[in-house]
Amino acid sequence: MQFTPEDHARIAAAIRAAEARTSGEIVCVLARSSGEYGHVPALWSALFALAAPWPMMALTNLSAQRIFLVQCAIFAVLLLVFSIDHIRMLLVPRAVQRARAHRAAIEQFHTRGLSRTTERNGILIYVSLAEHYARIVADEGIDAKVDQTAWRKGVDALVSEIAEDRVAQGFVNAIELCADVLAQHYPPDEATNHLPDRIYLV
Repeated sequence: MQFTPEDHARIAAAIRAAEARTSGEIVCVLARSSGEYGHVPALWSALFALAAPWPMMALTNLSAQRIFLVQCAIFAVLLLVFSIDHIRMLLVPRAVQRARAHRAAIEQFHTRGLSRTTERNGILIYVSLAEHYARIVADEGIDAKVDQTAWRKGVDALVSEIAEDRVAQGFVNAIELCADVLAQHYPPDEATNHLPDRIYLV
């Protein structure tokens, strides 16, 4: 996935336009992955390698030493194969992927300063590509006034554009829809824009 300077500029402009309509703050984060899952290839390789001796002992006359060498070879080959990014992600249970992505979204929410806005009306638009995960995280001020379903249109707009490999357009659409929600409850004021108008790539 390539993110061009023009994509950065479009999203920054969309955030500025959105925040001109509301006192709420909007921050966007695009992650290639929410976790490294470094243990996954080793775990699956070890499971296959540990299971390999049983059929070899039952079906062949190989010595214990040769079986051990085959076992080591199986582990090494599978470790290389399972370390390929898209194969590694296939081995991670979907529930684990979603939990990691959710935790990463919450961490980014706090890292980017959204929990420190005066009226607690900041929102994070978060996408993690490897996990195929998108979420809008709202601070407690706006969360108390708006049902979670209010953000569904923004997530749907984001996901539909990303599916067509139009990531930047997905963020622009989601920003505009989130601004509609924020503007209903937090009209613009004279306060300074506290957070940078940009997308973070992590």
